[in-house]
Amino acid sequence: MARRKRRGRPIDGILLLDKPQGAGSNTVLQRVKHLYRAAKAGHTGSLDPLATGLLPICFGEATKFSRYMLDADKAYETTVCLGASSDTGDLDGQLQRQCDASELDSTAIESTVASFLGEQMQKPPIYSALKHKGERLYDLARQGIEVDVPERPITVHQIGLRAIRLGEHCQLEMQQGSALHSAEIDIDMRVSKGTYVRSIARDIGEMLGVGAFVGALRRTGVAPFSLQRSVELAQIENIVQSAHSEQAADESLFAELDAKLVPIDEALSHLPLVTLDDDSGFYLSRGNPVQVSGAPLNGQVRIALGSGRFLGIGEIDDNGRVAPRRLVAG
Repeated sequence: MARRKRRGRPIDGILLLDKPQGAGSNTVLQRVKHLYRAAKAGHTGSLDPLATGLLPICFGEATKFSRYMLDADKAYETTVCLGASSDTGDLDGQLQRQCDASELDSTAIESTVASFLGEQMQKPPIYSALKHKGERLYDLARQGIEVDVPERPITVHQIGLRAIRLGEHCQLEMQQGSALHSAEIDIDMRVSKGTYVRSIARDIGEMLGVGAFVGALRRTGVAPFSLQRSVELAQIENIVQSAHSEQAADESLFAELDAKLVPIDEALSHLPLVTLDDDSGFYLSRGNPVQVSGAPLNGQVRIALGSGRFLGIGEIDDNGRVAPRRLVAG
């Protein structure tokens, strides 16, 4: 007789995870889902295995609102290596030395980096999860099939050069043996959804005429969340291992794990808040638009009861009422 599959816990909330280097985002997601014994979980935008940093993981009802973080601005810290190129745009690809970048002028580097500020068109890297005629670009690239990847509009809201290291002052250790690059620059940036840091690095190298690739990448912010609030995967694993070794009750373990979660509505703090009384909340929860004094004239709103209980997202309709758009269950 086949063993019945165990159902997960119906938990709701967001875990601000600091993804470790070398692990795929989905692998980390499945590991965290298992540790939490969660019934439903999803992340809000992949990080390459090379990258570390903020990977918000949504549990339960929070998955209904994950696209608001997927569509949100992201912040990154990156080390760009100059003087060599990579077929994947980062350290994990096949590296090829281009030229000596150790004599680059610092002013030229600064002005080149600064030129990426603002709205622009960007060509995604061929090694990406985007699709061309139904196939992933990275699958086509691995088959040696060349594709003219179309440019897409992006916005670099902030970009700053933190450090320049030339020649013998380079610090990044190469996994493929001796370093092929001859200069490094550290950059902080805040960008719109769909922006590829690997493409920015590639284009910086092309503008400077020396080639470039991403040597290190760390996501430091997603929507309103910052890396300072994140939890490492090892912390979650240690909590579970300690509970098992001490034979702690599941209730105690789950309480400690769930204390690491942030409320769903924190991800939507950029939306204006509309507070309803219990009667209006009742009608809204059944799909009916309600009139609310002092509500915005248009756009989406975050909805809560006077008690503070989060109900979901609404939108102001043509009659000035708050209409439900995406609500939590219960």
